[in-house]
Amino acid sequence: MTTETKTWCLYVLECGDKSLYTGITNDLQKRVKAHNSGKGAKYTRSRLPVSVVEYVTVGTMSSAMKLEHKFKKLSRKQKLEKLLQGLKAFLAENSQHMN
Repeated sequence: MTTETKTWCLYVLECGDKSLYTGITNDLQKRVKAHNSGKGAKYTRSRLPVSVVEYVTVGTMSSAMKLEHKFKKLSRKQKLEKLLQGLKAFLAENSQHMN
């Protein structure tokens, strides 16, 4: 099975310093475990522990990457607002631009 045929998701973590980290994966449990063991992203290594704030299933890796890029461009305030609304709403707002 290729990475493009697996189901991908966008996830948002809260780090130990209360900062937010956004990423994509096709295995959320494994990815969070990697982050918390210090083997995840460089950003999270010095901000442990991390916990999942929210995630949304996106579909393809390409779609997940596009959505991640859009979410990362938002300010912290905008990200928090989107998280209150739910990432599914963010996905719906941006789905027409992901194909």
